[in-house]
Amino acid sequence: MSRKVIITCAVTGAIHTPSMSKALPVTPEEIADAAVGAAEAGAAIVHLHARNPKTGQPDQSPEAFAPFLKVIKQRTNAVVNLTTGGAPTMKVDERVRPAAVYKPEVASLNMGSMNFAFFGMLNRFKSFEHEWERKHLENKDIVFRNTFADIEYVLTTLSGSGTRFEFECYDTSHLYNLKYFLDQGLVKAPLFIQTVFGLQGGTGAHPEDVMHMKRTADRLFGDQYVWSVLGAGRNQLPIAAMAAAMGGNIRVGLEDSLWAAPGRMAESNAEQVRLARKIIEGLGLDVASPDEAREILHLKGGDTLQV
Repeated sequence: MSRKVIITCAVTGAIHTPSMSKALPVTPEEIADAAVGAAEAGAAIVHLHARNPKTGQPDQSPEAFAPFLKVIKQRTNAVVNLTTGGAPTMKVDERVRPAAVYKPEVASLNMGSMNFAFFGMLNRFKSFEHEWERKHLENKDIVFRNTFADIEYVLTTLSGSGTRFEFECYDTSHLYNLKYFLDQGLVKAPLFIQTVFGLQGGTGAHPEDVMHMKRTADRLFGDQYVWSVLGAGRNQLPIAAMAAAMGGNIRVGLEDSLWAAPGRMAESNAEQVRLARKIIEGLGLDVASPDEAREILHLKGGDTLQV
């Protein structure tokens, strides 16, 4: 049987701003439509953030998630993954609230603190509709805090709900942090590890960076993990292709990249999913359905989402 490759689609995030792309979902209706469209295109998992519908600013209040979660649950069988990363400037108790309230099958969890920088985007994007956007991008003083205490807080807060995690690892040290929590018995296999490449402040996007993260994860976790990759910006599809050929899974979406090809912005999240699917099927592999992803990752089932 052909190996099943899981596609995750992160539809909006907290990095890109509304003035950068008309395709970026902002309102609950847009986020719901983007998630459903991504699922119809082949995404087994939809990774979700919320935004203020008027300004587009990240909004981590549980109330901001409710309108689109209800629609997504009604319209698709996709696995719902709620962020506990929120935005890098938020504190952990704010970031974890939506997952604590809605008890999704999967929640993202950043595995270490890091410098986080968006200012490089100002080389390309010059004019903004909202005042907050430029200030958001210009900030060179962001430390995305994810201490051992913060990580343990998220794990213990969600431990009783059956939620499993997308462990976002931006550097090899984050893999070692995850190994610590595995050894302490606070997480359990199979670990869904999302290695992140090409964000300023994290590891690079050279093929050797991908190989190094994969070798380190193999050494630390053996057969106890499921590997996926996130390539930021123009790195999205090249790294996706490399990982799929190496036995990995893929994350795409407008949270991570606004692009579909060099010099051409994506028209939708679904377009990026279709491009990822083309890579997977071109390698003679099959795209995992939501239920196949649930089996691979040992998830509790979509009916448990509390909306």
